[in-house]
Amino acid sequence: MKKVISFLIVISFILTGVCFAETGKTGFIDMKDILLNSDAGKAATLDLKKFIEEKGTQIKERENVLKNLKDDLEKQRPVLTESAYKGKELSYQKEYRDYKRFIEDTNGEMKLKDQELSRKLIPEILKIINTIGKREGYTSIMDIGSGGLVYYSKANDMTKQVIEEYNKAYNSKK
Repeated sequence: MKKVISFLIVISFILTGVCFAETGKTGFIDMKDILLNSDAGKAATLDLKKFIEEKGTQIKERENVLKNLKDDLEKQRPVLTESAYKGKELSYQKEYRDYKRFIEDTNGEMKLKDQELSRKLIPEILKIINTIGKREGYTSIMDIGSGGLVYYSKANDMTKQVIEEYNKAYNSKK
């Protein structure tokens, strides 16, 4: 009986070793890093920066208009009648509401533009990741930025490799 139990224990250790040996190769990427540091990501970021600069100029112009209206309102306050002052104040408040609405709309546009750029780039990046995964025999590739991952081996981080191959693919399309 002891021989049978010993034999079963040895077999279970062997089978456990086989199971662990066949778990496969796992790779890790940082999608955020790929989006920011690839050539396509840099070009998209440049487009987004241009958009932000344009809107920033428009915002400053609107701020100057508001400041001038407020200054004029304060300067003219002593000489205006109560009803004339209230009329100018209402005009200023309307301009201020339009300014705030413009800021909110601009923030929404920036967010949508950023999402649109990500939606365009991510499928292309995933194709590169799948190609590398199949070619190099990975059983799984995980994004370290997606949360939930407590530890990973930096030796299996393939972010730079993905960026390099994605840059080759992106630059060959130009």
